[in-house]
Amino acid sequence: MTDTIDQGALPVHIGFIMDGNGRWAKEQGLPRTAGHKKGAEVVRLVIEHAKKRGIQIVTLYAFSTENWKRPKAEVKTLLDLFRKYMNEDIRELQKQGIRVSFIGEREKFPADMVARMNEIERETMGNKDFRVILALNYGFRDDMIYAIKKIASDILDRKYLISSIDEAKVNAALSTHDTPYPDLIIRTSGDQRLSNFLMWESAYAELYFTPIYWPDFNEHDLDDAIEAYGRRSRRFGNIAS
Repeated sequence: MTDTIDQGALPVHIGFIMDGNGRWAKEQGLPRTAGHKKGAEVVRLVIEHAKKRGIQIVTLYAFSTENWKRPKAEVKTLLDLFRKYMNEDIRELQKQGIRVSFIGEREKFPADMVARMNEIERETMGNKDFRVILALNYGFRDDMIYAIKKIASDILDRKYLISSIDEAKVNAALSTHDTPYPDLIIRTSGDQRLSNFLMWESAYAELYFTPIYWPDFNEHDLDDAIEAYGRRSRRFGNIAS
């Protein structure tokens, strides 16, 4: 994974922090679960439009390591939505030649979900047209802790020396090891933070914050974000040419 300067080009990889489902529901006088259901519909729309626009990879922050702290009924609704999405929507993505993969500690999920995740990754591995990455039970800090342990284990096994640790070795130990760095991170709902999402990988990503809640996010909003990205000068610590 390397950073390259390509001013004005389309982003190759977009990460989405899909925020605002609960607040959207509250303002509509609906239960929070209704916001999550509406938000799941927007996921399909965004994937289709990103593919149409020529984006190659999208990573969707669907469930963080902190989300287990939410009320049990809300967590159950989210798990049910994930099951529905994996059994219905992802089948359609498979037909479109889209590769689907997951990052995050999946073993905390029920066995049937883990089995389905593994099956989806296996069945779509060879698809090259477009890639969707779902971050489920993902948190950058947990991912980095795992990476540190892996690197420490490799050193104890004498696979390499401490002095040889570099960016490439850290990348290789992360769950995103086979994915280019994100060029653009979009966060909905107005909050302006990364919230433990791809923090190593996003060191030089362009950040785009919108006050629009995720359930209201649409194709035109995605176009606005992509166009804003195209107007920015990405220097990666260098000077503008």
